Amino acid sequence: MKILVFGATGMVGQRIAAELRDRGHEVTGVSRSGGPVKGDVRDTAALAPGHDAVVSAIAPPRDGTEPEPPFIEANKALIDGLRVAGVRRLIVVGGAGSLQVAPGQDLVDTPEFPEIYKKEALAGRTLLRLYREVDDLDWTFVSPAAEIAPGERTGVFRVGGDTLLSDEQGRSFISAEDYAVAIADELEKNAGVRKRICVAY
Repeated sequence: MKILVFGATGMVGQRIAAELRDRGHEVTGVSRSGGPVKGDVRDTAALAPGHDAVVSAIAPPRDGTEPEPPFIEANKALIDGLRVAGVRRLIVVGGAGSLQVAPGQDLVDTPEFPEIYKKEALAGRTLLRLYREVDDLDWTFVSPAAEIAPGERTGVFRVGGDTLLSDEQGRSFISAEDYAVAIADELEKNAGVRKRICVAY
């Protein structure tokens, strides 16, 4: 496939791009920093034509500013741009904060959720709600485990739905490399179209 990846120089985005290339897909990497292609999701209408799918690996800032309005507006521009470009398949890199830890309770609403990540997580939850209203694109919102960091590519992990996945010790973790594997798997298999999925060990 020919795949456009936004946020291709970030910790997650660069691993997604690498995994897709390793599988033989043609990847166009886009980032605001200018490499390989300079741009952002607001340029989707111009950049996406000719691609089979788009991966959005952009995230709200963590600098203490209120991230939600511009972040959500950027994603609305992404959605509109895909419609103009005629590209239906979209993978969205999501967060873990909107995953449920108990009936009616999301991870971000628990007392122990780190304050430093709260605004980012709330913006992610708003983003998920936005995509759940989109019925003319084949989107998949992929939430990682509560912890995601560079690590080993094992290719062995669990895939779930709206509930936070944890191991027998109660830890919820996924390496960025295996998260990228899950993204590539979803692009190839289309198992979670118009759904949120989560991945963890």
